Order: sequence, then structure tokens, then C-alpha cells
Amino acid sequence: METLILSTARQLSGTVRVPGDKSISHRAVMLGALAHGTTEVEGFLPGADCLSTIACFRALGAEIEQPDPERVVVRGVGPAGLREPADVLDVGNSGTTLYVTLGILAGQSFYSVLTGDDSIRRRPVQRVGVPLREMGATIRARAGDALPPVTVIGGGLRPITYAAPSASAQVKSAVLLAGTFAEGVTTATAEAASRDHTERMLRAFGAEVTASGATASVRGPARLVGRRVVVPGDISSAAFFLVAACIVPRSEIVIENVGVNPTRCGILEALRAMGAEIALENEREATGEPVADIRVRAAGLRGTRVAGDLVPRLIDEIPVLAVAAACASGDTEIRDASALRIKETDRIATTARMIRAFGVAAEELPDGLRIHGRGSAGALRAAIVESRGDHRIAMAAAVAGLGATGETGVTGAECVAVSFPGFAERLAALQGRP
Repeated sequence: METLILSTARQLSGTVRVPGDKSISHRAVMLGALAHGTTEVEGFLPGADCLSTIACFRALGAEIEQPDPERVVVRGVGPAGLREPADVLDVGNSGTTLYVTLGILAGQSFYSVLTGDDSIRRRPVQRVGVPLREMGATIRARAGDALPPVTVIGGGLRPITYAAPSASAQVKSAVLLAGTFAEGVTTATAEAASRDHTERMLRAFGAEVTASGATASVRGPARLVGRRVVVPGDISSAAFFLVAACIVPRSEIVIENVGVNPTRCGILEALRAMGAEIALENEREATGEPVADIRVRAAGLRGTRVAGDLVPRLIDEIPVLAVAAACASGDTEIRDASALRIKETDRIATTARMIRAFGVAAEELPDGLRIHGRGSAGALRAAIVESRGDHRIAMAAAVAGLGATGETGVTGAECVAVSFPGFAERLAALQGRP
């Protein structure tokens, strides 16, 4: 088990780049496999989750090469070219691979089975199974069709209009990708907008897609054509450096080439509401996605309330946002985040436990957290934090350790490779350490 050791940081300065966006990397491989022709992906995230997607689609018959870690070439087989896998598809720790691949397999007439690690086998599949069954696929799973492993026999899909009970980009993506195999218009809607990478990428690959607010539609059957995809840096990974620069005194850093898709930028909005000094520079576009460099300076933070439509736009950043809240003056309340209960861990419970380890009062709410900020990072005490196999908990604890008095240890830190290979080295470089 790997342990990451952090000491109090005096200052962070310089520039840093974060790995490619995980959501976009997944989808580039998936759509590339379904497309006619070749898709070249630059800036691919070579983390464990995205490598699971590559392994699954290779097993489904797509020819995928990886000339270097951040470059992937997919020779698409077209929507009818996937083949029945010879073995169970193992998604590892990747919920995106599980849920979104189910949407694609719903359009295939063959038999397939998906499973994953212990965490994945506790993730509910009904939220995807319900709409896919309505479209005509046969979806079965253990525990009363609730939990993986899950079997799929698809084909012969019909278009639907599906109103999801909560905002989830994974559910929306599964429905829309299944809709590319159905004759007619398939629509997915929810109570709030969620990240829209699937809609943007489907459109870039040639599908007829319409989107407005929390509703998106695709007309099937869709003919996708391979293309070059440039993946920007992942704002979920950038969030750890954003918060670190906010809480470490005298810090000023620039995070280069970050995707700033409006459906993903809730962390910027929340930190600004807390008093953070954040500016976007060199704004541009890459493969239909907005990109910018982000400059952030240390600032005194104040408590805030995070709820409603903002939550789906920062759901993965809540553990590190909780670190910012711990260092802020006053209370921060996070609500409407019950989706955190079904992540790699129960992230409401593990985030509260992590914050309390640093000597900060944190209450676990049914759908969120209430954190009683200590006023500054220097008021945090060093801690030993167990990641519990959750990469975002591990990195959030590391950020807290930069501000805490004393030496902090994060055990089980090897899980960080799921989304951010090289995290510790980049954090050290901003402190002027090798």
C-alpha cells in the first residue's frame, strides 16, 4: 500500500498541466469504435479507468492502438461491426465504462456480461437498466436486477423520451448512445443539466443532436465518422490545484489547457462565491469544447451554500471543495448531492470522515455535508487519512495536508492513478521541490 506524505507548504507558484479530461477520453474511444474510419485522440488520459474502456472495446472487436500514453488511434468498425466478446467485460473501477457501455451494448444483438471490482459490484444499475429495457433491450443483473455483474442482449431498439429521476450524465449518455441505434428521435431529460460531452462529441462525429437546458435528443440510426479529437485538461483534476492555491498563503499558479465546459465549471462558481481569485485566460475551443488557462491566487475564503442546479456541475469536485470549506471562515452547506453515495465510496461519509481527521467539524447530512470552517488552512492539524480506494478522497486529503500544521500521511494513495497519474510529482513541482 502506497503512502503519500505531505508537509505544510509555504507557497505554490508556477504553471502546471493536468491530464486529459476523463469523461472526454472515455467517449472518444467509444464513439471512435462505433464510427466509420479512423479516430485519432490526442491528450488522452492514460489512467486506469480510461484504460478499462480501451480493454473493453478491444474485446468487442475494435482495433485500438496506443502509440504513446496520451495518444490513441481507434479504427472504427461501424455500429454493426462490434462482435460478441469471448469473455466477461471487466470495467475495473470505472463507473463511466459500466454505464455508458451498457447503452452501446443495448444496440447489439449479441450476448455480453459486464462486471468490475468490489466498488463497481456495489454500484446500482437500475438507473440505466430501466430506460434501456423500455427501449427493448434485455438487461439482467444480480440482487433483483440491481447490481453487477450485468448481462445484456440488445438489438431492435425503439426510440423513447426518458425523464430521469435525477441529473446524471452517465444515464443520459447511455440513453442517447442507445438512441443512435433506434429508428427515430430518442430524448433524455432530467431535473437539471448535467455534463454534455456526449452531445458535443456525437455532433462532432456527425450525429443529428439537439440540446436545450436539461434535455437532449439524438436521431437514429446515426452514421458516425471518425475524426481527430483533442482532449483538454480535466477540470476535475485541476480542481485540486485550484483549491491548493486558494488555501496556501502567497500562492499564484496558472493551470494550462483546461476544459471549461459550462456544464463542468461549477467548481469555479462555488470557489468564486467563497471569495477565490480566479481568472480565465487564453480562452479558445478544441473539438467543440471550450478551453482556457486558469490563473488562481491565494485568498481568504468564506463559507457558502452549494445546492440545486449547481451540484451536477461539480459533483466530482465536492471532496476537494470540502477542503476549501474547512479552511474558510464560517459554515458551508452542501445539499442535493445524494449521488455521492454511489461513487467509488459513499463520498458523503468518506469526505466527512476525511475533514474531521484534520480537526474540522463536519456533519454528514442525508444528501450532503455541513462543514464548520476553521478560518484558514493553518488551523488544520496534520492527519493520517485512509483513501479507502477512492482517488478523489486521496487527492483532496493531500491538498488539505499542504495547509495543515505538521506532517500528513495519505494511505492507499496508489488509487490516484485511476484519474491522475503523476499527481504527487506535479504538486511537489509547484512547491519548488523535485
